[in-house]
Amino acid sequence: MIELREVVKTFDGTRALDGLSMFVPKGSIYGLVGPNGAGKSTVLRHITGVYHQDSGQVLMEGSPIFENPSAKVRLADIPDELFYFITDSTRDLMQFYKGFYPRFDLQRYEALKDVFRTVNEKRPIRHLSKGMQKQSAFWLALCCRPDLLVLDEPVDGLDPVMRRQVWSLLMEDVAEEGTTVLVSSHNLRELEDVCDHVGILSRGRVLLERSLSELQETVTKFQLAFAPGEEPALPEGLNILSESSLGRVKTLIIRGNVEEATARLSALGPVLLDALPLSLEEIFIYELGGEDYAVRELVL
Repeated sequence: MIELREVVKTFDGTRALDGLSMFVPKGSIYGLVGPNGAGKSTVLRHITGVYHQDSGQVLMEGSPIFENPSAKVRLADIPDELFYFITDSTRDLMQFYKGFYPRFDLQRYEALKDVFRTVNEKRPIRHLSKGMQKQSAFWLALCCRPDLLVLDEPVDGLDPVMRRQVWSLLMEDVAEEGTTVLVSSHNLRELEDVCDHVGILSRGRVLLERSLSELQETVTKFQLAFAPGEEPALPEGLNILSESSLGRVKTLIIRGNVEEATARLSALGPVLLDALPLSLEEIFIYELGGEDYAVRELVL
């Protein structure tokens, strides 16, 4: 769906994007994470056609996005800092959006009044609370029926009930309409619940890009213990990312096939052996190791 190839962008002599490449599959929810200054917002502004790269390519299904109206009518964007005309209400902006998006769904706009019922559609958006402004933005974006929805810290300011409602609407569109969602957030725990692909940025490059299932299948936490006085050497060839001990219990983080690792550890005759799933935060910590201090600060 969306592909960036060796993209470079420089501001005042500083490379915000340094040969960045990434791929967002069609019909996926792709989580983009990284420390402050990693280049996340710059990536999103290239994908929405706000910025033009110094070099490289930014493509939607093989076609450049920048100054391409046929691509832009297929995407909607909710930035971290919302823009709106200061006198306009949600209903005013609905009329404005309808003029730009040929698939704007008026029937859905009316139906979503029940979801965003705390938002007064006739009140100027500048008089709404931050959370209500974000609800208004989602209301309008979802009615555009975009093929691609780009979100920057999308649920910041929403209460827990509305956060769940918004994610439910997004996942429904992905499942039923094939919508692609690209979301940038610092909240890895929340992304773990909704994303099927993840990418982590640091210093203008993608350090890691995989499906969430691949990450969870290839990195596992093992806890094992042996009888007193019996602690054999670990088998050679295990890709151990981390090893620690607390009393007699040893904890290993191993990259590789979980069944194979379990069998090799079982052969040592431990009195305790458990294979435990890792959270998205833990996977990032152990996959990245000491490669980038800022990234480790993000996920700890």
